[in-house]
Amino acid sequence: MPDLVVIVPSRGRPEAAEELAATFAETCTADTVLCFAIDDDDPRLPGYKGVVQFAQAQNRLVGEVTVTNGRNMVDALNHTAAWMVKPENAHPPYAIAFMGDDHRPRTKGWDAAYLDALRELGTGIVYGNDLLQSEKLPTQVAMTADIVRILGYMAPPSLTHLYVDNFWRDLGEAAGCLRYLPDVVVEHMHPVAGKAEWDEGHKRVNAPEMYQRDGHAYAQYQRMRLPVDVLKVQQLRAAHV
Repeated sequence: MPDLVVIVPSRGRPEAAEELAATFAETCTADTVLCFAIDDDDPRLPGYKGVVQFAQAQNRLVGEVTVTNGRNMVDALNHTAAWMVKPENAHPPYAIAFMGDDHRPRTKGWDAAYLDALRELGTGIVYGNDLLQSEKLPTQVAMTADIVRILGYMAPPSLTHLYVDNFWRDLGEAAGCLRYLPDVVVEHMHPVAGKAEWDEGHKRVNAPEMYQRDGHAYAQYQRMRLPVDVLKVQQLRAAHV
């Protein structure tokens, strides 16, 4: 396994995935793997094969497609992250990251900066400047693999797409292990910023009923589970002291 695995759940947008792979080729300087998590029922699944071939041709960059029976983005993310840290994996990655297929790393060496910050933290969560939410929310994130292993997930399974950035912020802040890197730009090419068209995928996951559903699920998670997860991460951090 490489030092950093970046999981990118994607559906119906192989062109966006290829653009992301191209920015990885231009900006990665560490031992980093780009891993697309694609639904096995995606009608555009064959288009991702070309993206993987492109990624594999780049220096120090390997692309993979993880075909899942995931029901949503969070399910695909968790399924792939769990595979990365499974107990029988003798050499798990040091850190696991999330990006959407509409993120674009702009800072050369962004991945090395993430890894440096994580190693300094010991156990932790880092994120860069997405030029949209900036410090407010980690719309893209990297965390040490021990967090995924101890929690059993990278985002609460009760969520489907939204409020995962709220979770990463709240967990990291409460556990005292969140770091924002303002000079590391990973641009979020989101329609709300006028940087992309509102395609069917964006409309579906940003619908009012989705906000209501995931908002309720996250509020329940905060009440019932967040304090337990914070304690687990704090215990991991204490082991590094």
